[in-house]
Amino acid sequence: MMQKERNAMPFLDHLEEFRWRLIKSVSAILIGAVITFLFVNEIIELLIRPTTKINNQLDLQVLRVQGMFLVKWGLAIVGGVILAIPVLTYQMWSFVAPGLHTKEKKYGIPLVIFTFLSFLVGVLFAYFILIPFSLNFFTSMGYGDIQNNISINYYFSFITWLMLGAGLIFELPVLSFMLSVIGLLTPKFMRYYRRHSIVFIMILSAFITPPDPVSLIIMTIPLIILYEISIGVSWIAVRNKT
Repeated sequence: MMQKERNAMPFLDHLEEFRWRLIKSVSAILIGAVITFLFVNEIIELLIRPTTKINNQLDLQVLRVQGMFLVKWGLAIVGGVILAIPVLTYQMWSFVAPGLHTKEKKYGIPLVIFTFLSFLVGVLFAYFILIPFSLNFFTSMGYGDIQNNISINYYFSFITWLMLGAGLIFELPVLSFMLSVIGLLTPKFMRYYRRHSIVFIMILSAFITPPDPVSLIIMTIPLIILYEISIGVSWIAVRNKT
């Protein structure tokens, strides 16, 4: 009955519901940003730590008057988005759930938890593996007496891009599950295009990592494993629909 009522909702009512869920999502990001800003100095210290563990010296510098101000607020916004991922996932799922079957709706809470954990694993993978390899590679490209003096703004933009990129890539099983639930993806389709996907994964890894074979392999292997996990997740989602 609820599904019929939802399907019968006028377009403006759907739009109003979407507006409120968007407001809740933005509010969650802002609250997360405030929480992050309260601990921003500790976060900065944590993110700078990889520079002390590389083989070549790397000095970070503030090159603009408002440099640290932009860094702190940029990290606060990024932290707000990360902390708000459970809320964002829940709001998105709640918006589409009324159009799903009863068996499919039960995946809401596990999906929220799995989405956040997958993103967190991707961020940790970038922090402990990708960033150290990247910093070692790029700082080793020095020449003569030229020193590795890097703008603090550029440094944080670089590592933030790596961590967010890795976090999003590790959401592949979650995306596979959601597309399988709504019928847009099947394990048969993913198995059929496995070879094409591996080629695409290697190209994507080449863009994310430094241009050396070791970093390429380090990024490619987890992505291939994620793809295989995604096939299994898709199979579970499709099986439970039948």
